[in-house]
Amino acid sequence: MEKILICERENCMVPSPDYMIRMLKKGCPDCKVVVLGYQDDRIEEFYRELMDTTALLTGFLKIDKEVMDHAPGLKVISIIATGYDNVDIEEATMRRIGVCPVGEYCTKDVAEHTIALMLALNKNLKVYTYDVEKRYQWNFNNARTPIRIEEQTFGIFGFGKIGRQVAKLAKGLGMKVIAHDPYVSEETAEELEVELMEADDVYANADVISNHMNLSDRNRVYFTSVEFAKMKRSPIFLNLGRGLSVNEKDLADALDQGIVRAAGLDVLTDETPKLQNHIN
Repeated sequence: MEKILICERENCMVPSPDYMIRMLKKGCPDCKVVVLGYQDDRIEEFYRELMDTTALLTGFLKIDKEVMDHAPGLKVISIIATGYDNVDIEEATMRRIGVCPVGEYCTKDVAEHTIALMLALNKNLKVYTYDVEKRYQWNFNNARTPIRIEEQTFGIFGFGKIGRQVAKLAKGLGMKVIAHDPYVSEETAEELEVELMEADDVYANADVISNHMNLSDRNRVYFTSVEFAKMKRSPIFLNLGRGLSVNEKDLADALDQGIVRAAGLDVLTDETPKLQNHIN
């Protein structure tokens, strides 16, 4: 009997895996499905379950050589998220283990979230909410005067599925959209009336900069103090890609110095952060 292990950090698990189990049973009626909430201090439990596992479904666990050493019968790793940077691809290839990232995952939802962050930051909603709820103040002068959305330029790094959907929404708000992606043709961008540029030109011309790149060795710690210094228009900076693309200390410094006027982060370097370390 084939065994399928669904394993994720407990705080990242879906409330109920019933739907996933039904879909797996539909395709493989005789398989055994095991669901395990992962914790670092119970890693041996994870290793024990892996010993007779054929297929592993996970979204954010790091699957490296040590993990694979505990899974001698593993044939496939299915990523229940976008990207596959958490899997050692070379090691999996050497062991003839298939790696299957999901083809479509919340493209429109992430794009909508991107625009929501941009609007909230541009219109100072966090500042005003804090003033009303904590300081009991009603003073529009407590925040920077927002720039009208249709007067701003939206810069996108990573013009894949999500980046293109973000472009459509931003253009619907009347924004000019520019993008940087060395793997996309100018013809593809022109179809959406988006201008492809070199990275430095995006830094210099964008009022909003949003990261949607898949993580790779090429863009790991991509945004540092060097890049932030090139952002001439004191933009809103958004990261909806991977936390490891950004040097968080350099971003904090850029915010303190006014180089970046606001930041909206859907991801952090640590996938399971202690938020009190970030909220100060």
